[in-house]
Amino acid sequence: MTIIEGKVWKFGDNVDTDVIVPGKYLIGDIDEIAEHVMEGIRPGFAELVNKGDVLVGGKNFGTGSSREVAPRAIQAAGVSAIVAESFARIFFRNCINVGFVPLECPTAGEIEEGQHLHIDTVAGEITVIETGISHHALKLPTEIGEILEAGGLEPLLKLRIGGRT
Repeated sequence: MTIIEGKVWKFGDNVDTDVIVPGKYLIGDIDEIAEHVMEGIRPGFAELVNKGDVLVGGKNFGTGSSREVAPRAIQAAGVSAIVAESFARIFFRNCINVGFVPLECPTAGEIEEGQHLHIDTVAGEITVIETGISHHALKLPTEIGEILEAGGLEPLLKLRIGGRT
């Protein structure tokens, strides 16, 4: 997935995994959990988001526990990528591991909720469709791109070892 287009849902600094997926919803399958994504910070969010939409965050997005279910739930809710000024390291890596696009963009704070983005994940180019203003994300290494293209680390490993487990 090199091109993503979607509506922006904006969140601030230090969004932690406890508000992304509140602990009381950690039981059930990922689709059930996704029905409550971001509920700890924006109740009803899962009902508002549409397939392909993009989260935009401030600094240290995904701080807190190392719940891999947090990026999985955001992805299962239909969000196609997260653009943030910075990410908590474990959350960033968990995004990659599950095949969910995290883009670090120092000027993400300039993007407004409700705008629509055109994102070229390979070039790291984020363009606000309404204004034509471009923002540059830190370019992801080729290896990370390969993981994301495969749908995550596990699918990539299965491809590389020929489906053997």
